[in-house]
Amino acid sequence: MNNKILKIDLNTNSIKTEDIDKTIYQEFIGGKGIAGLYLKPHITKSWDDPTMPLIFMCGPLVGTSSPTSGRSCVMSKSPLTGTICDSSVGGTLGFNIRKAGYEGFIITGKSNKLCGIEICDDSIKIVSAEKYKEWEIGKLHNTLKKKGSVVSIGPAAENGVLFSNIMIDRFFCAGRGGLGMIQAAKNLKYITVKGTGKIAVHDKLLLQRAREDIFRLIAASPIIMGEHGIANFGTGALYDLIGNRRMMPTGNFKKTVFDGASNLNAFSYKKKYNTKKAGCKGCHIQCKQVGKDNEHIPEFETMSHFSALINNDKIDIVTEANRICNEQGIDTISAASTIACYSEITQQKLSGDKIISLLQDICKNKGEGAALSKGSYYFAKENNKPELSFSVKGLELPAYDPRGAYGMALAYAVSTRGACHLRAYPISHEIIRKPVATDRFSFDGKARIIKISEDMNAIIDSLTACKFAFFGCSLEEFAMAYTAVTGLEMSAHQLISSGERIYYNERIMNWQNGFTRVDDSIPKRFFNEEGSHGNNIKIPSINKTTFEKTLSDYYKIRGLNENGEPTQQKANELGLTL
Repeated sequence: MNNKILKIDLNTNSIKTEDIDKTIYQEFIGGKGIAGLYLKPHITKSWDDPTMPLIFMCGPLVGTSSPTSGRSCVMSKSPLTGTICDSSVGGTLGFNIRKAGYEGFIITGKSNKLCGIEICDDSIKIVSAEKYKEWEIGKLHNTLKKKGSVVSIGPAAENGVLFSNIMIDRFFCAGRGGLGMIQAAKNLKYITVKGTGKIAVHDKLLLQRAREDIFRLIAASPIIMGEHGIANFGTGALYDLIGNRRMMPTGNFKKTVFDGASNLNAFSYKKKYNTKKAGCKGCHIQCKQVGKDNEHIPEFETMSHFSALINNDKIDIVTEANRICNEQGIDTISAASTIACYSEITQQKLSGDKIISLLQDICKNKGEGAALSKGSYYFAKENNKPELSFSVKGLELPAYDPRGAYGMALAYAVSTRGACHLRAYPISHEIIRKPVATDRFSFDGKARIIKISEDMNAIIDSLTACKFAFFGCSLEEFAMAYTAVTGLEMSAHQLISSGERIYYNERIMNWQNGFTRVDDSIPKRFFNEEGSHGNNIKIPSINKTTFEKTLSDYYKIRGLNENGEPTQQKANELGLTL
């Protein structure tokens, strides 16, 4: 481990390093865990306060031969929701940060002019970026890519879009919640990072053993490496599966099946664009898809929301919407959800041209797009239709209708960053049936499963590894990899305990910002309206009484009080402060 964090203050242009104590690695592991530790003292401040940190943090496995270890974590406070906001992101950033000699870097302050930060090993420069003002992501990346990994915001963040992203190496999104706005508030257009050093491994033979076990288990997983798995079709492999289970959000969640789905699935993209595999550095799964003319093929969430959710049956419109979002730097889930909300409130059936026009206006924060640039929650509220924003804590729902997977309903409700499928990802057991199948139309046992899954995913994002790997392997193999790399003895059970500490720390931060039980719920439509029946599948509405009881069970298991607030007893047990 490098044991060093780089701290950059754009108010004073000061640059310094800080050592991390070994005990912090054992308790918070790295990535998301350590990022949350550094965010906590600032969490009650406004997101645009210059002292609000923008944190980039690697996990201990990054840059080693441990499989899927090319990821990093970006964290701050969400401009969109007011919750904690973190994103696990791929690309080459993690590798370059660690090879430059750091575990991560923390940026505070605000530059008096548009600037960039250029890091090459121990050389750190703050430079003017005025000439790059409102440059799109692709153009900026192509201009700067010789300087290493490129971390940039697009015009949307500069124009004040609350759900703007930070883009890594052009196509990898630190998305959801508006992290791009945090970077824009610091007057920081880009960061480049290039590292040329070597990363030490404590026990190379033990790491090789862990690596072989992980490869073997991933190879045996059909959902990952099978003929129709994500390694061959990208995350779009889920499109048909979710559609066939009649839980594809359609028409702003009015329906759960989309009639045009068969012409918009992953196979349709492969046929139309003659796709090839791509993905993160250090990962053999390669779950991204790129077309023959370098078209960036949409991920599953984008593929679903820019088709079914807004009743669009034109594949070229989905691809173009995805291109605009990537070039402008905005979150595709929030963008499509906000457009769907607009469509229902205005009672308009949107043509392909209208969809693209609205998206362009959102990115420019002008015309009709100005009202949509704050997200669906604010738009619906301003139009006296708050129930038509399908969001939790202000963050829009991903492409899984919770009426078709009750664990997903609970996971959306209690997620610390708002409606998020990646905090617990119950789709793994409710739909993909990994590691074991659970009844998707039952809340039985789901409170405990969601809690354990949150703890596990907190560790995955702290290592920082890829969640897809865990369709095949477990924390046992990654605990071995952790021990091999760091020399710190760590079992899977100890990792899970650290995951509980990391996640509870996030609940504390949200509570400090006023979030309680009233915020841990899902939109009313899911309690009051059924989904789309058919093919011998019934999609009933969710029983609210049962949902509330399960929520209470979750609070008990998580160590929260009946109002969803952290307790002193549990905080003491985990070594945390309220």
